[in-house]
Amino acid sequence: MIYKNNNGWTKEMVENNKETIFKFAEGYKNILDLGKTEREFVNQGIKLAEYKGFKNAETLEKINPGDKVYYVNRGKNLVLVVVGKDDILSGANYVVSHVDSPRIDLKGNPLYEDLELAYMKTHYYGGIKKYQWASIPLSLHGVVMLASGEKKEIIIGEDDTDPVFTIPDLLPHLAGKYQGDRKTAEVIKGEELQILVGSIPTYVENEDIKENIKYAILEKLNNAYGMIEEDFISAEFQMVPAFKAKDIGLDRSMIGAYGQDDRICGYTSMKAILDIEEIPNRTAICFLADKEETGSNGSTGLQSNYLEYFTGDLISKIKGNYCEMYLKKCLWNSKAMSSDVNAAMDPVFKAVHEEQNAAKLNHGIVVTKYTGARGKAGTNDADAEYVWEIRNLLNTNNIKWQIGELGRVDEGGGGTVAMFLAQYGIRTIDVGPALLAMHAPFEVSSKLDVYETYRAYQAFFHM
Repeated sequence: MIYKNNNGWTKEMVENNKETIFKFAEGYKNILDLGKTEREFVNQGIKLAEYKGFKNAETLEKINPGDKVYYVNRGKNLVLVVVGKDDILSGANYVVSHVDSPRIDLKGNPLYEDLELAYMKTHYYGGIKKYQWASIPLSLHGVVMLASGEKKEIIIGEDDTDPVFTIPDLLPHLAGKYQGDRKTAEVIKGEELQILVGSIPTYVENEDIKENIKYAILEKLNNAYGMIEEDFISAEFQMVPAFKAKDIGLDRSMIGAYGQDDRICGYTSMKAILDIEEIPNRTAICFLADKEETGSNGSTGLQSNYLEYFTGDLISKIKGNYCEMYLKKCLWNSKAMSSDVNAAMDPVFKAVHEEQNAAKLNHGIVVTKYTGARGKAGTNDADAEYVWEIRNLLNTNNIKWQIGELGRVDEGGGGTVAMFLAQYGIRTIDVGPALLAMHAPFEVSSKLDVYETYRAYQAFFHM
Protein backbone atom coordinates (compact mmCIF):
# COMPACT_ATOMS: atom_id res chain seq x y z
CA MET A 1 0.00 0.00 0.00
CA ILE A 2 1.16 3.55 -0.74
CA TYR A 3 0.05 5.24 2.46
CA LYS A 4 2.52 5.70 5.26
CA ASN A 5 0.13 5.64 8.22
CA ASN A 6 -2.22 2.68 7.72
CA ASN A 7 -0.16 -0.33 8.77
CA GLY A 8 -2.54 -1.56 11.46
CA TRP A 9 -1.60 -2.68 14.95
CA THR A 10 2.14 -1.99 15.02
CA LYS A 11 4.24 -3.16 17.95
CA GLU A 12 4.73 0.46 18.99
CA MET A 13 0.99 1.11 18.98
CA VAL A 14 0.24 -2.02 21.02
CA GLU A 15 2.85 -1.04 23.61
CA ASN A 16 2.05 2.68 23.80
CA ASN A 17 -1.57 3.25 22.74
CA LYS A 18 -3.56 0.05 23.27
CA GLU A 19 -4.80 1.05 26.72
CA THR A 20 -6.01 4.45 25.46
CA ILE A 21 -7.71 2.90 22.43
CA PHE A 22 -9.46 0.22 24.47
CA LYS A 23 -10.62 2.77 27.07
CA PHE A 24 -12.09 4.95 24.33
CA ALA A 25 -13.93 1.92 22.96
CA GLU A 26 -15.68 1.38 26.30
CA GLY A 27 -17.34 4.80 26.06
CA TYR A 28 -18.42 4.02 22.53
CA LYS A 29 -19.88 0.63 23.50
CA ASN A 30 -21.78 2.26 26.35
CA ILE A 31 -23.53 4.81 24.14
CA LEU A 32 -24.39 2.10 21.60
CA ASP A 33 -26.28 0.32 24.39
CA LEU A 34 -27.98 3.50 25.63
CA GLY A 35 -28.84 4.95 22.21
CA LYS A 36 -30.35 2.24 20.02
CA THR A 37 -32.70 4.67 18.25
CA GLU A 38 -32.06 8.13 16.84
CA ARG A 39 -34.18 9.70 19.61
CA GLU A 40 -32.25 7.89 22.33
CA PHE A 41 -28.88 8.74 20.80
CA VAL A 42 -29.81 12.43 20.54
CA ASN A 43 -30.98 12.42 24.17
CA GLN A 44 -27.65 10.95 25.28
CA GLY A 45 -25.85 13.56 23.20
CA ILE A 46 -27.75 16.41 24.84
CA LYS A 47 -26.80 15.11 28.30
CA LEU A 48 -23.13 14.90 27.35
CA ALA A 49 -23.21 18.36 25.74
CA GLU A 50 -24.82 20.04 28.74
CA TYR A 51 -22.33 18.33 31.04
CA LYS A 52 -19.57 19.86 28.90
CA GLY A 53 -21.10 23.33 29.18
CA PHE A 54 -22.94 23.56 25.85
CA LYS A 55 -26.05 25.79 25.96
CA ASN A 56 -29.25 25.60 23.95
CA ALA A 57 -28.76 28.12 21.15
CA GLU A 58 -32.51 28.69 20.81
CA THR A 59 -32.52 30.34 24.26
CA LEU A 60 -29.70 32.79 23.45
CA GLU A 61 -29.96 36.19 21.78
CA LYS A 62 -26.21 36.63 21.20
CA ILE A 63 -23.46 34.10 20.44
CA ASN A 64 -19.76 34.97 20.60
CA PRO A 65 -16.45 33.34 19.54
CA GLY A 66 -15.62 30.54 21.96
CA ASP A 67 -19.26 29.86 22.84
CA LYS A 68 -20.42 26.26 22.85
CA VAL A 69 -24.05 25.78 21.82
CA TYR A 70 -26.42 23.11 20.54
CA TYR A 71 -29.60 22.83 18.47
CA VAL A 72 -32.19 20.03 18.57
CA ASN A 73 -34.64 19.32 15.77
CA ARG A 74 -37.74 17.34 16.76
CA GLY A 75 -35.79 15.02 18.97
CA LYS A 76 -34.00 13.39 16.01
CA ASN A 77 -31.26 15.86 15.00
CA LEU A 78 -28.56 17.24 17.27
CA VAL A 79 -26.18 20.01 16.22
CA LEU A 80 -23.17 20.84 18.40
CA VAL A 81 -21.28 24.07 17.69
CA VAL A 82 -18.04 25.60 18.97
CA VAL A 83 -17.84 29.13 17.57
CA GLY A 84 -14.43 29.90 16.10
CA LYS A 85 -12.27 33.04 16.00
CA ASP A 86 -12.71 33.63 12.26
CA ASP A 87 -15.64 35.45 10.70
CA ILE A 88 -18.49 32.97 10.31
CA LEU A 89 -18.87 34.13 6.70
CA SER A 90 -15.46 32.62 5.93
CA GLY A 91 -17.08 29.24 6.49
CA ALA A 92 -17.42 26.51 9.09
CA ASN A 93 -16.10 22.96 9.37
CA TYR A 94 -19.01 20.50 9.42
CA VAL A 95 -18.77 16.84 10.38
CA VAL A 96 -22.11 15.31 9.44
CA SER A 97 -23.18 11.77 10.32
CA HIS A 98 -26.53 10.01 10.68
CA VAL A 99 -27.82 8.29 13.78
CA ASP A 100 -30.70 6.29 12.31
CA SER A 101 -30.00 2.63 11.60
CA PRO A 102 -31.79 -0.22 9.80
CA ARG A 103 -34.45 -1.77 12.01
CA ILE A 104 -37.98 -3.19 12.18
CA ASP A 105 -40.82 -0.68 12.71
CA LEU A 106 -44.31 -1.59 13.91
CA LYS A 107 -47.18 -0.83 11.57
CA GLY A 108 -49.82 1.71 12.60
CA ASN A 109 -52.31 -1.07 13.37
CA PRO A 110 -49.99 -3.91 14.36
CA LEU A 111 -51.64 -6.18 16.92
CA TYR A 112 -53.57 -9.33 15.98
CA GLU A 113 -54.30 -12.84 17.22
CA ASP A 114 -54.13 -16.14 15.34
CA LEU A 115 -53.87 -19.76 16.51
CA GLU A 116 -53.99 -18.54 20.12
CA LEU A 117 -50.83 -16.45 19.68
CA ALA A 118 -50.53 -12.66 19.65
CA TYR A 119 -48.37 -11.10 16.94
CA MET A 120 -47.53 -7.60 15.73
CA LYS A 121 -47.18 -6.67 12.06
CA THR A 122 -44.12 -4.68 10.98
CA HIS A 123 -42.58 -2.68 8.17
CA TYR A 124 -38.78 -2.80 7.98
CA TYR A 125 -36.75 0.43 7.84
CA GLY A 126 -33.67 0.80 5.65
CA GLY A 127 -31.70 -1.76 3.68
CA ILE A 128 -31.66 -5.07 5.55
CA LYS A 129 -31.22 -8.76 4.79
CA LYS A 130 -34.59 -9.73 6.22
CA TYR A 131 -33.61 -13.28 7.15
CA GLN A 132 -30.98 -11.91 9.56
CA TRP A 133 -33.74 -10.52 11.78
CA ALA A 134 -35.55 -13.83 12.34
CA SER A 135 -35.02 -15.96 15.45
CA ILE A 136 -32.98 -13.39 17.38
CA PRO A 137 -33.98 -11.58 20.59
CA LEU A 138 -35.52 -8.18 19.90
CA SER A 139 -36.37 -5.28 22.18
CA LEU A 140 -39.12 -2.69 21.75
CA HIS A 141 -38.11 0.99 21.78
CA GLY A 142 -40.18 4.04 21.03
CA VAL A 143 -42.55 6.81 21.98
CA VAL A 144 -46.33 6.96 21.98
CA MET A 145 -48.65 9.94 22.15
CA LEU A 146 -51.66 8.85 24.19
CA ALA A 147 -55.21 9.99 23.42
CA SER A 148 -54.84 12.51 26.26
CA GLY A 149 -51.82 14.12 24.57
CA GLU A 150 -49.38 12.68 27.11
CA LYS A 151 -46.12 11.39 25.66
CA LYS A 152 -44.71 8.09 26.90
CA GLU A 153 -41.24 6.70 26.22
CA ILE A 154 -41.17 2.91 26.23
CA ILE A 155 -38.26 0.44 26.29
CA ILE A 156 -38.92 -3.27 26.81
CA GLY A 157 -36.22 -5.90 26.45
CA GLU A 158 -33.00 -4.16 27.49
CA ASP A 159 -33.00 -4.87 31.22
CA ASP A 160 -31.89 -8.36 32.23
CA THR A 161 -35.28 -8.93 33.89
CA ASP A 162 -37.29 -7.78 30.85
CA PRO A 163 -38.98 -10.11 28.38
CA VAL A 164 -37.80 -9.92 24.78
CA PHE A 165 -39.54 -10.48 21.45
CA THR A 166 -38.70 -12.46 18.33
CA ILE A 167 -39.66 -13.20 14.72
CA PRO A 168 -39.98 -17.01 14.52
CA ASP A 169 -38.41 -18.61 11.44
CA LEU A 170 -39.59 -21.77 9.73
CA LEU A 171 -37.89 -24.95 10.93
CA PRO A 172 -35.46 -26.56 8.41
CA HIS A 173 -37.44 -29.83 8.41
CA LEU A 174 -40.35 -28.08 6.66
CA ALA A 175 -38.54 -25.27 4.84
CA GLY A 176 -37.25 -27.23 1.85
CA LYS A 177 -40.11 -26.53 -0.55
CA TYR A 178 -41.56 -23.42 1.07
CA GLN A 179 -38.31 -21.45 1.40
CA GLY A 180 -35.78 -23.56 -0.48
CA ASP A 181 -36.39 -22.06 -3.92
CA ARG A 182 -36.64 -18.48 -2.72
CA LYS A 183 -33.93 -15.97 -3.55
CA THR A 184 -31.84 -14.71 -0.65
CA ALA A 185 -33.78 -11.45 -0.40
CA GLU A 186 -37.02 -13.39 0.05
CA VAL A 187 -36.04 -16.24 2.37
CA ILE A 188 -38.09 -14.18 4.80
CA LYS A 189 -40.49 -11.81 3.05
CA GLY A 190 -41.40 -8.37 4.36
CA GLU A 191 -44.88 -9.37 5.47
CA GLU A 192 -43.42 -12.42 7.27
CA LEU A 193 -41.44 -10.19 9.64
CA GLN A 194 -44.02 -10.50 12.39
CA ILE A 195 -43.27 -10.15 16.09
CA LEU A 196 -44.41 -12.76 18.61
CA VAL A 197 -45.71 -10.90 21.69
CA GLY A 198 -47.86 -13.21 23.82
CA SER A 199 -49.96 -16.35 24.35
CA ILE A 200 -51.90 -16.07 27.66
CA PRO A 201 -55.59 -15.07 27.25
CA THR A 202 -57.52 -12.59 29.34
CA TYR A 203 -59.94 -14.01 31.87
CA VAL A 204 -62.26 -11.03 31.75
CA GLU A 205 -65.73 -12.41 31.06
CA ASN A 206 -67.21 -10.29 28.31
CA GLU A 207 -69.01 -11.70 25.28
CA ASP A 208 -67.82 -8.74 23.17
CA ILE A 209 -64.19 -9.87 23.53
CA LYS A 210 -63.50 -12.11 20.53
CA GLU A 211 -59.67 -12.26 20.72
CA ASN A 212 -58.76 -13.06 24.31
CA ILE A 213 -54.96 -13.10 23.86
CA LYS A 214 -54.86 -9.85 21.91
CA TYR A 215 -57.07 -8.31 24.58
CA ALA A 216 -54.70 -9.53 27.30
CA ILE A 217 -51.76 -7.79 25.56
CA LEU A 218 -53.79 -4.56 25.36
CA GLU A 219 -54.58 -4.92 29.06
CA LYS A 220 -50.88 -5.09 29.88
CA LEU A 221 -50.09 -2.04 27.74
CA ASN A 222 -52.95 -0.12 29.32
CA ASN A 223 -51.95 -1.02 32.87
CA ALA A 224 -48.28 -0.19 32.30
CA TYR A 225 -48.51 2.86 30.04
CA GLY A 226 -52.15 3.94 29.77
CA MET A 227 -52.27 2.86 26.11
CA ILE A 228 -55.35 1.90 24.15
CA GLU A 229 -55.22 0.19 20.75
CA GLU A 230 -55.81 3.41 18.81
CA ASP A 231 -52.66 4.90 20.38
CA PHE A 232 -50.52 2.73 18.10
CA ILE A 233 -51.42 5.14 15.31
CA SER A 234 -49.64 8.04 17.07
CA ALA A 235 -46.61 6.01 18.09
CA GLU A 236 -43.12 5.34 16.78
CA PHE A 237 -42.22 1.82 17.87
CA GLN A 238 -39.02 0.17 16.69
CA MET A 239 -37.80 -3.39 17.16
CA VAL A 240 -34.02 -3.58 17.55
CA PRO A 241 -31.63 -6.34 18.66
CA ALA A 242 -31.85 -6.91 22.40
CA PHE A 243 -28.19 -7.81 22.86
CA LYS A 244 -25.51 -5.39 24.04
CA ALA A 245 -22.25 -4.28 22.42
CA LYS A 246 -19.52 -6.87 22.93
CA ASP A 247 -15.79 -7.24 22.41
CA ILE A 248 -14.93 -9.63 19.58
CA GLY A 249 -11.89 -11.88 19.39
CA LEU A 250 -9.55 -13.46 21.90
CA ASP A 251 -7.54 -10.23 21.74
CA ARG A 252 -10.69 -8.08 22.20
CA SER A 253 -9.55 -5.93 19.25
CA MET A 254 -12.99 -5.57 17.65
CA ILE A 255 -16.50 -4.50 18.64
CA GLY A 256 -19.71 -6.29 17.71
CA ALA A 257 -22.93 -4.32 18.11
CA TYR A 258 -26.16 -3.15 16.52
CA GLY A 259 -26.32 0.31 14.93
CA GLN A 260 -22.65 0.98 14.27
CA ASP A 261 -23.72 2.31 10.87
CA ASP A 262 -23.60 5.17 11.52
CA ARG A 263 -23.45 5.77 15.26
CA ILE A 264 -19.75 4.94 15.10
CA CYS A 265 -19.35 8.29 13.31
CA GLY A 266 -22.02 9.97 15.41
CA TYR A 267 -20.17 9.14 18.62
CA THR A 268 -16.64 9.90 17.41
CA SER A 269 -17.63 13.24 15.87
CA MET A 270 -19.64 14.19 18.94
CA LYS A 271 -16.79 13.23 21.26
CA ALA A 272 -14.33 15.16 19.10
CA ILE A 273 -16.28 18.42 19.38
CA LEU A 274 -17.10 17.93 23.08
CA ASP A 275 -13.38 17.56 23.79
CA ILE A 276 -12.42 20.88 22.14
CA GLU A 277 -10.59 23.02 24.70
CA GLU A 278 -8.88 25.77 22.70
CA ILE A 279 -11.07 27.97 20.50
CA PRO A 280 -10.65 26.81 16.89
CA ASN A 281 -10.03 29.29 14.10
CA ARG A 282 -13.04 28.16 12.07
CA THR A 283 -16.40 27.41 13.65
CA ALA A 284 -16.71 23.67 14.35
CA ILE A 285 -20.08 21.98 13.78
CA CYS A 286 -21.08 18.39 14.52
CA PHE A 287 -24.42 17.58 12.87
CA LEU A 288 -26.21 14.32 13.76
CA ALA A 289 -28.87 13.70 11.13
CA ASP A 290 -31.78 11.30 10.65
CA LYS A 291 -33.45 9.38 7.81
CA GLU A 292 -30.23 8.65 5.85
CA GLU A 293 -31.14 4.98 5.61
CA THR A 294 -34.35 5.83 3.72
CA GLY A 295 -33.02 8.62 1.47
CA SER A 296 -32.54 11.58 3.86
CA ASN A 297 -36.12 12.73 3.33
CA GLY A 298 -38.52 14.31 5.82
CA SER A 299 -38.06 17.26 8.15
CA THR A 300 -35.21 15.55 10.03
CA GLY A 301 -33.30 14.31 6.97
CA LEU A 302 -30.50 16.11 5.15
CA GLN A 303 -32.83 17.00 2.28
CA SER A 304 -34.81 19.27 4.60
CA ASN A 305 -33.64 22.85 5.06
CA TYR A 306 -32.65 22.36 8.69
CA LEU A 307 -28.97 22.93 7.87
CA GLU A 308 -29.95 26.34 6.47
CA TYR A 309 -32.15 27.00 9.50
CA PHE A 310 -29.58 26.45 12.23
CA THR A 311 -26.69 27.94 10.25
CA GLY A 312 -28.79 31.03 9.52
CA ASP A 313 -29.76 31.34 13.17
CA LEU A 314 -26.09 30.99 14.15
CA ILE A 315 -25.05 33.74 11.71
CA SER A 316 -27.73 36.13 12.95
CA LYS A 317 -26.76 35.64 16.59
CA ILE A 318 -23.03 35.98 15.93
CA LYS A 319 -23.20 39.01 13.62
CA GLY A 320 -26.27 40.67 15.08
CA ASN A 321 -27.96 40.81 11.67
CA TYR A 322 -28.76 38.49 8.80
CA CYS A 323 -29.32 38.39 5.08
CA GLU A 324 -29.64 35.54 2.63
CA MET A 325 -26.26 36.34 1.11
CA TYR A 326 -24.59 35.85 4.51
CA LEU A 327 -25.94 32.30 4.63
CA LYS A 328 -24.87 31.55 1.06
CA LYS A 329 -21.37 32.90 1.68
CA CYS A 330 -20.97 30.90 4.87
CA LEU A 331 -22.08 27.65 3.26
CA TRP A 332 -20.11 28.17 0.05
CA ASN A 333 -16.93 28.80 2.06
CA SER A 334 -17.51 25.83 4.36
CA LYS A 335 -15.88 22.41 4.37
CA ALA A 336 -17.40 19.12 5.42
CA MET A 337 -16.65 15.56 6.24
CA SER A 338 -19.62 13.38 5.41
CA SER A 339 -18.88 10.93 8.18
CA ASP A 340 -20.28 7.57 7.19
CA VAL A 341 -18.95 4.03 7.13
CA ASN A 342 -17.48 2.02 4.28
CA ALA A 343 -17.44 -1.74 3.74
CA ALA A 344 -14.41 -3.59 5.10
CA MET A 345 -13.21 -6.39 2.84
CA ASP A 346 -14.06 -9.80 4.27
CA PRO A 347 -11.59 -12.56 3.30
CA VAL A 348 -14.56 -14.91 2.87
CA PHE A 349 -16.23 -12.62 0.31
CA LYS A 350 -13.33 -11.01 -1.52
CA ALA A 351 -15.03 -11.34 -4.90
CA VAL A 352 -17.39 -8.37 -4.36
CA HIS A 353 -14.44 -6.00 -3.78
CA GLU A 354 -11.62 -4.73 -5.95
CA GLU A 355 -8.83 -5.38 -3.50
CA GLN A 356 -6.49 -2.57 -4.51
CA ASN A 357 -9.22 -0.01 -3.72
CA ALA A 358 -11.03 -1.79 -0.89
CA ALA A 359 -11.05 -0.77 2.77
CA LYS A 360 -9.65 -3.11 5.39
CA LEU A 361 -10.28 -3.46 9.10
CA ASN A 362 -7.52 -2.06 11.36
CA HIS A 363 -6.14 0.17 8.60
CA GLY A 364 -7.60 3.38 9.96
CA ILE A 365 -10.24 5.79 8.75
CA VAL A 366 -11.41 5.42 5.14
CA VAL A 367 -11.34 8.33 2.69
CA THR A 368 -14.01 7.72 0.05
CA LYS A 369 -13.76 10.18 -2.85
CA TYR A 370 -17.10 9.06 -4.27
CA THR A 371 -19.84 6.57 -3.46
CA GLY A 372 -22.89 5.95 -5.64
CA ALA A 373 -23.51 3.07 -8.03
CA ARG A 374 -22.45 2.06 -11.52
CA GLY A 375 -21.27 5.25 -13.29
CA LYS A 376 -20.94 7.21 -10.03
CA ALA A 377 -24.72 7.76 -9.95
CA GLY A 378 -26.07 9.45 -6.83
CA THR A 379 -22.85 10.70 -5.32
CA ASN A 380 -20.67 13.65 -4.47
CA ASP A 381 -17.30 13.24 -6.19
CA ALA A 382 -14.82 15.31 -4.18
CA ASP A 383 -12.45 17.51 -6.18
CA ALA A 384 -8.72 16.74 -6.23
CA GLU A 385 -7.79 19.91 -4.35
CA TYR A 386 -10.04 19.06 -1.42
CA VAL A 387 -8.92 15.43 -1.38
CA TRP A 388 -5.36 16.73 -1.08
CA GLU A 389 -6.35 18.95 1.88
CA ILE A 390 -7.81 15.97 3.72
CA ARG A 391 -4.87 13.72 2.79
CA ASN A 392 -2.44 16.37 4.03
CA LEU A 393 -4.43 16.85 7.25
CA LEU A 394 -4.36 13.15 8.06
CA ASN A 395 -0.68 12.73 7.23
CA THR A 396 0.34 15.84 9.17
CA ASN A 397 -1.44 14.53 12.27
CA ASN A 398 -0.06 10.99 11.80
CA ILE A 399 -3.56 9.52 11.57
CA LYS A 400 -3.96 6.04 10.09
CA TRP A 401 -6.01 6.24 6.90
CA GLN A 402 -6.78 4.46 3.66
CA ILE A 403 -8.84 5.00 0.54
CA GLY A 404 -11.80 2.81 -0.23
CA GLU A 405 -14.64 2.22 -2.67
CA LEU A 406 -17.90 0.50 -1.85
CA GLY A 407 -17.33 -2.69 -3.85
CA ARG A 408 -16.55 -3.46 -7.48
CA VAL A 409 -17.81 -1.02 -10.09
CA ASP A 410 -20.93 -2.95 -11.15
CA GLU A 411 -21.38 -4.99 -7.98
CA GLY A 412 -23.82 -2.68 -6.21
CA GLY A 413 -22.98 0.52 -4.39
CA GLY A 414 -24.57 2.91 -1.95
CA GLY A 415 -24.89 6.56 -0.97
CA THR A 416 -24.35 8.95 1.92
CA VAL A 417 -25.40 12.47 2.86
CA ALA A 418 -22.40 13.96 1.03
CA MET A 419 -24.29 15.04 -2.08
CA PHE A 420 -26.90 16.89 0.01
CA LEU A 421 -24.14 18.92 1.67
CA ALA A 422 -22.34 19.56 -1.60
CA GLN A 423 -25.43 21.09 -3.21
CA TYR A 424 -24.90 24.13 -0.95
CA GLY A 425 -21.39 24.53 -2.33
CA ILE A 426 -19.84 23.01 0.79
CA ARG A 427 -16.64 21.19 -0.15
CA THR A 428 -17.42 17.66 0.97
CA ILE A 429 -15.81 14.25 1.15
CA ASP A 430 -16.82 10.95 2.78
CA VAL A 431 -14.53 10.04 5.68
CA GLY A 432 -15.38 7.26 8.14
CA PRO A 433 -14.30 3.81 9.36
CA ALA A 434 -14.95 0.45 7.71
CA LEU A 435 -17.32 -2.22 9.04
CA LEU A 436 -17.79 -5.93 8.52
CA ALA A 437 -21.40 -7.13 8.17
CA MET A 438 -22.77 -3.63 7.59
CA HIS A 439 -26.55 -3.35 8.10
CA ALA A 440 -26.67 -6.67 9.95
CA PRO A 441 -28.13 -6.79 13.46
CA PHE A 442 -24.55 -7.33 14.72
CA GLU A 443 -21.97 -5.23 12.86
CA VAL A 444 -18.22 -5.45 13.44
CA SER A 445 -15.75 -2.57 13.83
CA SER A 446 -12.10 -2.26 14.82
CA LYS A 447 -11.27 -0.49 18.08
CA LEU A 448 -8.19 0.93 16.38
CA ASP A 449 -10.33 2.38 13.57
CA VAL A 450 -12.82 3.85 16.04
CA TYR A 451 -10.05 5.74 17.80
CA GLU A 452 -8.39 6.92 14.58
CA THR A 453 -11.78 8.19 13.40
CA TYR A 454 -12.08 10.27 16.57
CA ARG A 455 -8.58 11.66 16.01
CA ALA A 456 -9.39 12.52 12.38
CA TYR A 457 -12.49 14.50 13.36
CA GLN A 458 -10.52 16.27 16.09
CA ALA A 459 -7.93 17.35 13.54
CA PHE A 460 -10.61 18.48 11.09
CA PHE A 461 -12.32 20.68 13.68
CA HIS A 462 -9.00 22.49 14.16
CA MET A 463 -8.19 22.61 10.41
